Amino acid sequence: HIVSSSNLYGGTVSQFKYTFPRLGISVTLVDPSDPENFRKAVQPNTKLFFGETIANPFGSIFPIEEVAKIADEFGIPLMIDNTAATPYLCRPFEWGAHIITHSTSKYIGGHGTSLGGVIVDSGKFKWAGSERHKNFNTPDPSYHDVVYAEDFGPLAFISKARAGILRDLGTSQSPFNSWLFIQGLETLSLRMDRHVQNAQAVAEFLADHPKVSWVKYAGLPDHPDHERAKKYVPKGPSAVIGFGVQGGREAGAKFIDSLKLFSHVANFGDAKSLAIHPASTTHSQLSDEEQKATGVSPDFIRLSIGLEDIEDILWDIDQALQ
Repeated sequence: HIVSSSNLYGGTVSQFKYTFPRLGISVTLVDPSDPENFRKAVQPNTKLFFGETIANPFGSIFPIEEVAKIADEFGIPLMIDNTAATPYLCRPFEWGAHIITHSTSKYIGGHGTSLGGVIVDSGKFKWAGSERHKNFNTPDPSYHDVVYAEDFGPLAFISKARAGILRDLGTSQSPFNSWLFIQGLETLSLRMDRHVQNAQAVAEFLADHPKVSWVKYAGLPDHPDHERAKKYVPKGPSAVIGFGVQGGREAGAKFIDSLKLFSHVANFGDAKSLAIHPASTTHSQLSDEEQKATGVSPDFIRLSIGLEDIEDILWDIDQALQ
């Protein structure tokens, strides 16, 4: 059993609600705005807490430190998807997280050219003797009867991930993609500063635009997680912005079709500015009720702000809204 934030990428929600149950794993989705919701959802078989540092596509900020303390009380590891924040904007281990994942296809690669992901293990979770994680404390007959918690100590989780999951399920990326991600890391700090700078300017522009109903970006003072963003991502809350176009679904579709500089694609974290209508793309696998539960409305547009000159970005948004 997993307790997870409900503020998640649509594909993750689909995996948690449909794929994992077929594998015997149940997931309880809770509102992370109140960390105590994680405590209330713990069951005897709960193995993991999960959340996204900056939720895609709404920009809400996960209360890492608060949830990590609850996780420690119950002997449960906290896994954080740090894709949107990147290691440059947030280092979840410093706030008590035990395991971090990244989709390296986004800002780490930086150019939308490669598919990949990584697991980063802090080595700080105490797997030895954990009643909730007996498979770390019993012999693995598929690997010379190794007992991961005893034989690998702090490396128990990442060793089991490589020796078992990687071997059996093939979750590996190509060497060429890995090389591209290493290249991307060389310019990560430089790019993220520009991403954040441009995104803040776009969010402020949208907030004052007469054709915009609402804006979701934690860099704006009226965002409910603005203070939390200053704590966890002081350099800025990345560069994914959500907003509502006046006129609903039809106006949203017209906006997308009218863009000239922005690319209409489903990924984010690219050097190029990107735009998407989540209800018909990234969250389309969810029912109308599920979309509503995750905050996706018909008028919702998600922008991934790139590295272009800010005047060009603002011009394109403005002309598409007219």
